[in-house]
Amino acid sequence: MTSPNPTTTESFEQARFNMIEQQIRPWEVLDARVLRLLGEIRREDFVPSAHRALAFADMELPLTHPAVDGQVMLPPRVEARLLQDLDIQPTDKVLEVGAGSGHMAALLASLAQRVVSLEIDDGLARTARANLQRAGITNADVRLADATAQNFAACASEAPWNVILLSGSVAEIPPALLALLAPGGRLAAIVGYEPVMRATIVTRTGEASFTTAQPWDTMAPRLRHFPEPSRFQF
Repeated sequence: MTSPNPTTTESFEQARFNMIEQQIRPWEVLDARVLRLLGEIRREDFVPSAHRALAFADMELPLTHPAVDGQVMLPPRVEARLLQDLDIQPTDKVLEVGAGSGHMAALLASLAQRVVSLEIDDGLARTARANLQRAGITNADVRLADATAQNFAACASEAPWNVILLSGSVAEIPPALLALLAPGGRLAAIVGYEPVMRATIVTRTGEASFTTAQPWDTMAPRLRHFPEPSRFQF
């Protein structure tokens, strides 16, 4: 486990080291670029001050006070594994849906050419922008938008995207989003229903062809306003 309640620079660095060695690596995150970034991007600076001591804990962290259902920072190992599985390249243009505190956008932007992160909550969007500015991240743009509105119009304006990340769970991946991927583009989402959801990586292999992998299980709160088809079947 990570060191509880770090309060000094030294203890934060120890907690960060423990997070990488005890949470991230055992979850098969071995990409040197990702591990380096996790050591460089100060996760604690993207966590609300009330929860800063828990920045490296293996848990979801509320992003608002009082807590609002679904508005959380995903556990470190989940963020790290998604980042590794997307295989971000320096020339990639990335779309994130669900900016949250801006932490994932900071990680993405450190590997990609440019990141656009959409956030439906005005308060979180403002917080994410401020966090990214303080971290010196200049190639990530946080925009206040409902990604699903008007058949994903906000996502389509600058398509195609090399990478699309849904930083939360959905019942299914809307075809309208897949259509916004560039050839060779990758989309990552956490898909399914409680108690089991699957990390899902979709790669566009042709004009109308895609490959899908679901390499690991996890759980995450729902992204707002995404389609929620009925689970009833005859």
